[in-house]
Amino acid sequence: MSKFSVIIPLYNKEKFIENTLNSVLNQSFTDFELIIVNDGSTDTSQEKVLQYSDSRIRYFYKENEGVSSARNYGISVAQSEYIAFIDADDYWLPDFLKEMLQNIYQFPNEKVFTAAFEIETLNKIIPAVYSIKKLNDCQVVNYFEASKKESVIWSSCAVFHKSVFEKIGNFDANLKNAEDVDLWIRIGLIYPIVFNWKVLAKYVYDTNSLSKNYSYSVNPYFFNKYIELEKSNLSLKKLLDYNRFSIALKCKLNNDMSNFYFFYEGINLMNLSIKKRVLLHLQPFVLKILIKINHILARIGLMNSVFK
Repeated sequence: MSKFSVIIPLYNKEKFIENTLNSVLNQSFTDFELIIVNDGSTDTSQEKVLQYSDSRIRYFYKENEGVSSARNYGISVAQSEYIAFIDADDYWLPDFLKEMLQNIYQFPNEKVFTAAFEIETLNKIIPAVYSIKKLNDCQVVNYFEASKKESVIWSSCAVFHKSVFEKIGNFDANLKNAEDVDLWIRIGLIYPIVFNWKVLAKYVYDTNSLSKNYSYSVNPYFFNKYIELEKSNLSLKKLLDYNRFSIALKCKLNNDMSNFYFFYEGINLMNLSIKKRVLLHLQPFVLKILIKINHILARIGLMNSVFK
């Protein structure tokens, strides 16, 4: 049995999937199975995958039901003790699995292992910024305290012992966005996180897509799951307020003021920085200007986000 099951949920990523596959198949640690779950792609993603003949690849096709369903299917067929995910447009540095294995041996009682990642823009590579002080090259952290800026768990740069899913469940297929944040919260409520400060994965920032900045999904179900718990867990409340802030801004951008006020009224404003509080009161046209400026900055390597 392989040490790792690597799961790639695949939906219409014909331009990226080969780079992602190569980054996994060229890992310095080679004892893994690679589970590709094609979630009903309608482009040439399948043809790209089927060109590979590596014996470690297990390929599955299913009807389109979303990324949570695809990841959960991968979990259900995984045969290894540890599970890692990588999205079909991200990629790993060559020693990702090797480093994760070393961390597993270093912290044998822990179940969740993550590492730093970096953001690749058109002109510059930018490391993610975390809200924790570096004490060691690899350290055990609290998810909520470590995720006040960038989340200390990112779906394409983490490894989980299979028992984690047996205890807390899989990705919530009822959520069409924030499904990863929901799982990280459930993990963070129970498990400490082993965080490696080495950059071991890359996220490619697409500066050509302005539309994604305006896209949003109003799903009170995500917040209602934690409505009682956040009353007594201040760290959880703060993390949820960060998410309410992001959705509220996107509601305003789409002139959806009823949902804007729904999320705004759920925020304890003292959990937000002054910058965030100011942004909540800006007019939509000003927010759109800021987003365009954000894209210009990203193109020259000065990455920032209006929504964080």
